[in-house]
Amino acid sequence: MNNNVALPRPVRSPCIGVCALDEKDLCIACRRTGMEIAEWGVLTDEEKKRVWVLIREREEQDQQA
Repeated sequence: MNNNVALPRPVRSPCIGVCALDEKDLCIACRRTGMEIAEWGVLTDEEKKRVWVLIREREEQDQQA
């Protein structure tokens, strides 16, 4: 029996292996806060997607600065 049901893909981590927080408590590489980094493993996929939205907003702000 072939059940061609696509399994949901997990939300990938934004981590690129360069962990250093700046004076605003944001990682200089992935742009997550220290708390977002610490909690990533227990966040739901929806919460992780929301963090990705925040990361994109931070990156946009960085470009405008």
